[in-house]
Amino acid sequence: MAGATSNLCELCETRRARRACPGIRGEICSVCCGTEREVTVSCPLDCPYLEEARRFERLPAGAGEPPTPEVELTEDFIDRNAGLIGLAADAIARMALEVPGIVDSDVREALDSLVRTYRTLETGLYYETLPANPLAGAIHRTVRSEIEETRRRIREARGTTPYRDADILGALVFLQRLHHVAHNGRPRGRAFIHQLVREWQRRRQAERERSSNIILP
Repeated sequence: MAGATSNLCELCETRRARRACPGIRGEICSVCCGTEREVTVSCPLDCPYLEEARRFERLPAGAGEPPTPEVELTEDFIDRNAGLIGLAADAIARMALEVPGIVDSDVREALDSLVRTYRTLETGLYYETLPANPLAGAIHRTVRSEIEETRRRIREARGTTPYRDADILGALVFLQRLHHVAHNGRPRGRAFIHQLVREWQRRRQAERERSSNIILP
C-alpha cells in the first residue's frame, strides 16, 4: 500500500505522479503541473516543463490601455535609447536571479514607482516614491542606482550628460509597457522576468564570443 501512495501526485494526492517538480522538490501529475504552475508553485526559470510551457503559453490581453499613455515613445526614441533600456532591463534580470521570491508583480510595482520618481525629477523637483512592497522597493533602488551610477561615470569620463531624466523616464515607460503585454497574470508568474533574463543571457553570450574572437599577437 505504501508503494502505491508514493506514486501519487504530491499536490492533489489523487492522480498518478508523472514528473519531478523542482518547484516543490517532489513528484506531481501533469494536470497539477499545468494548473498550479506559477499559481501555488514557484517554478525555477530553468525548469524544462516551464520552458516548454512558455512556448505555447497564451498571455492574457493587458487590461485597459498601456501604462502611462501620456508619454509618447517613438521608434526613433527606442532606437536611440536601446542601451539605456538594456541597462535597466539587465538590472532587473540580475536582481530577479539573485533574490528569491521576486515575481512579475514586484517588477511592475517597481517600474510604476520609478516612473513616478522620474516624472517628478523631470519637473525639477526631487521626490522619490518607494513602494511599500520590500521586494519592489529593492528592485526600485537597484535599477535607480545602476542608472545613476552609469550616468555619473559617463559624465565624468566625457564631460557631458549621456541621457536626460526624460530619456530615463521613456526607457522605464517602455519596460512598463513591455511588462503589460508579457506577463501571464499568474500570482507567482515570471514570464516577463523570464524574457528579460533570456535577453540578458544572450547579450552576455554574445560578449563572451566577441572576446574569444580577439586575436592576440
